[in-house]
Amino acid sequence: MKKNIMLVALTLAMSAQVGAAPAETMPQIKPMAQQTQAALWASRVLTRYHYKAAPLDDAMSEKIFDRYLKSLDAEKMILVQADIDQFTNVRTRLDDAIIGENLSAPFAIYNLYQQRFEERINYSRQLLKTKFDFSVDESFQNDREKAIWPKNEDEARDLWRKRVKNDWLRLKLAGKDDKSIRETLDKRYENYITRSRKMNNEDVFQIFMNAYAMSIEPHTNYLGPRASENFDIAMRLSLEGIGAVLQTRDEYTVVREVVPGSPAGLSGKLKVGDRIVAVGQGTSGPMSDVMGMRIDDVVTQIRGVKDTTVRLDILPADAGPDGKHALVMLVRKKISMEEQAAKKSIIEVTQGGVKRRIGTISLPTFYQDFEARRRGDKNYKSATRDVARLLGELKKDKVDNLLIDLRNNGGGSLNEAVELTGLFIDKGPVVQQRNAEGKVEIENDTNAGLAWDGPVGVLINRGSASASEIFAAAMQDYGRGLIIGEASFGKGTVQTLINLDRFGQGDNAKLGELKMTVAQFFRINGGTTQLRGVTPDIKLPTMSDSDSFGESSYDNALPWTSIKPAIFLPAGDLTDIAPMLDRKHIARVAGDKDFQYLLEDIALVSKQRKENMMSLSETVRRKERDTQEARSKLREQRLLAVTANDDLVVILDPKDARSKAAEAKSTARQIARMKGTMRADDGLQGDERALSAELDAEKAAKNAKDVLLHEAVRILADEVALLKTDTRLASRVLPYAPEVPPVK
Repeated sequence: MKKNIMLVALTLAMSAQVGAAPAETMPQIKPMAQQTQAALWASRVLTRYHYKAAPLDDAMSEKIFDRYLKSLDAEKMILVQADIDQFTNVRTRLDDAIIGENLSAPFAIYNLYQQRFEERINYSRQLLKTKFDFSVDESFQNDREKAIWPKNEDEARDLWRKRVKNDWLRLKLAGKDDKSIRETLDKRYENYITRSRKMNNEDVFQIFMNAYAMSIEPHTNYLGPRASENFDIAMRLSLEGIGAVLQTRDEYTVVREVVPGSPAGLSGKLKVGDRIVAVGQGTSGPMSDVMGMRIDDVVTQIRGVKDTTVRLDILPADAGPDGKHALVMLVRKKISMEEQAAKKSIIEVTQGGVKRRIGTISLPTFYQDFEARRRGDKNYKSATRDVARLLGELKKDKVDNLLIDLRNNGGGSLNEAVELTGLFIDKGPVVQQRNAEGKVEIENDTNAGLAWDGPVGVLINRGSASASEIFAAAMQDYGRGLIIGEASFGKGTVQTLINLDRFGQGDNAKLGELKMTVAQFFRINGGTTQLRGVTPDIKLPTMSDSDSFGESSYDNALPWTSIKPAIFLPAGDLTDIAPMLDRKHIARVAGDKDFQYLLEDIALVSKQRKENMMSLSETVRRKERDTQEARSKLREQRLLAVTANDDLVVILDPKDARSKAAEAKSTARQIARMKGTMRADDGLQGDERALSAELDAEKAAKNAKDVLLHEAVRILADEVALLKTDTRLASRVLPYAPEVPPVK
C-alpha cells in the first residue's frame, strides 16, 4: 500500500523535533537524489534475484526498522523509549519510503539519533566537573545489546553517569590524578562529537541500506561507491598510491606506517609520526587543507592514477605545532598489500631427541585480482599462485609436514578456494552450489597432479568462514588433511557483486554495489557448512562466543540442510590416526603450562561475559587488578624457567637459521612480548597513547607466543612420527602412496 503523503507529513513532524538544536551546531543530513534511486533499484534486484528473495512489504519494513535502530544504537544508550515510540508510524512505512524514492524518514531518524548522541556526550562532559564516590557498591553493564531501551531521560542519564564513572576509574587505577583524568576524558568526549559530525549522507544511506539488505539474509550488503572501491582493493591486494598507512590523531592525518619499496618508502622523506596538513595534485597548483578532515577523504586525495604526482605538506613528527613544514612530492605507483598475502615459516620441533621440520603457510584471505585475470594478465595476483610458490620453497627446505593456517580468514574468492584445494588433490569435485531455482552445479579441480603430496594439517577457528570452510571441508572429505582448531564460522552461502550503476540515469551515476547472496554451497559429501561450520578432527579451545559471533548468532541465518553427495574418490583415510593424535595432544597439554594459562584466560573471559557486569567500587577493582598483575608475574617466571629448554624453534627465513647469539636473546624477547600482551589496563584508547607506544604494543602482541599454533605444529610432528614408524598407517593416510606389502 502507498502511504507517501502520510510519510512526508510524519517526516516533517520528526524533522521539526530534530531541529531543536541550532542548525550551525547540528546540520541536518539529507538524502541525495542518486541515493533514493539506488535504494529503488537495489530493492528491485533483491526482491527478484536473491537466493532467499523476500517481498519489500510492511513485514520487511518492520525488520528494516528494528535493524536500522540496532545499527545506530546497538547498546541502547542513546535513544529512549519515547524516541522509539514516536517512530511507531514509520515502522511499517519504510517499504513505501524506498519504493516511493522518499528517504526523508530514515534520515530524520538518524538526525534525531545524532541530536540525542550529542546530548549524551555533553552531559558526560558536565559530569567531569563533579566528584565520583568510588566506595558505593554499584556496577556498570558491559554489554547492553539485549537490554531494553531506557524508559526516560533519568534512566539514560544514570547509564551515562556509570559509563563516565567507569572511564574515570580505569584512569585512576592506572595512576592518573584528577586533573589529568578530567583533561583526558573531556578531550575524548569532545572527539566523539567531532567524529560523529563528520558523518555524511553516504554513511547514513549505507547504514540504512545495510539494515534492509541484512534483514533478508546476514551476508547480503550494500556497498556505497567508496566502500565498493575498498572492497575491490582488498580482493586484489593492490592499489595505486604512495604506500603510507594513515590514521587520525588529534585532527591530524598521521603516517602510521610506510610500506617498504613504495614511493613513500623509497623517497626517505616520509616518516612514521609525520602529520599531513595539506595535499596538492600535480607538480604545481593549489594545496588543499586536510586538517580535521575525515581520514577516508584524505586518502581519496592521496590515492590516484599510477605515474601521477601528489604533493604533501608535512609537519614532521618531531616538530611542535608551530614547527617548520616540509613539502614532499611523490609519484604514485601500484602498491602491493603484502601484509595480507600468504606467508611461510618453518617451525622445528624436537620430540624424543628427534627434530621434525613443520612448514606453515598463513593465508589471511582468498584474494584474487579479478580484473587482471579477466584481461589476460599472466601475473595476476592470486592466493593459490602464492601458496603454490611457497609450497615449492618448502619442498626444497625438506619440511616433514605442512600446516595451512586459516584462522580468521573470512573467505574471498570461491574460485581461489577450488584452485587451492587442487594443489593437494589430483582432480575431482571440490564444492557443490545450489541456486535459488534448486539447480546444483559442481565446481571441480580439473588440473592433474599435486603441488604437495605429503601430509597436511589445516588450522581453523571461529573466524574461518566461507572460502576457508570450502577448502577445509574438501580437505576433510577427501581425507587429505587433518583439521585442527575450533568449529568454523558456518557461512555456507555464495555472494556475487552487482553494480547498480548500470541502472542509473546518466553516465555519472554513482549508485554503489550490492553484495548479494545468490547460492548456497554444499560439501562434496552432501552436507553443508551452513550454520554448523566445519567440525575439526582435533579440537583446540574455543576462543570466541558462539552467541555473539558466527552464523548461529544471526537471527535470520539460513538453516542447515543437505543434498545428494558428489561422486568422488577419497585420497586418504584419517579415521585411525586422528584419535591417536588426539590422545597424544590431550596428554601433552595437560602438562603444558602455557596451554593451561590459555585455558584460564578463556575461562575468565567466559565468566566475565556471562556476568556482564563491572564493579564501580575502587576496592573491588583494585583487587581484580592486583590479581591480574600477580598472574602476569607468574607467567614471566615461567618464561625464565623454560625458554632455554623449549622444544620448538621458529625460523621465519629458512635461509637464515638463528645463531647461538640470537638464541641467547630469546628469553628476554619473549618476556618483553609477554609484558606487551599482558599490559595492565592504562584506561586509554588507542589514539590517546603515543603513536610509538601503540605500535610497540601491537608489535609485542603480534610476536607473542602463539600457543594454539605451536600445539598444532606439535600435533603434526606427532603425525610424522607415527607415519614413519607404521607403514600401513602411512599407506592409508598419504594420498597416492605406493602399495605397502602386507607384513607376514
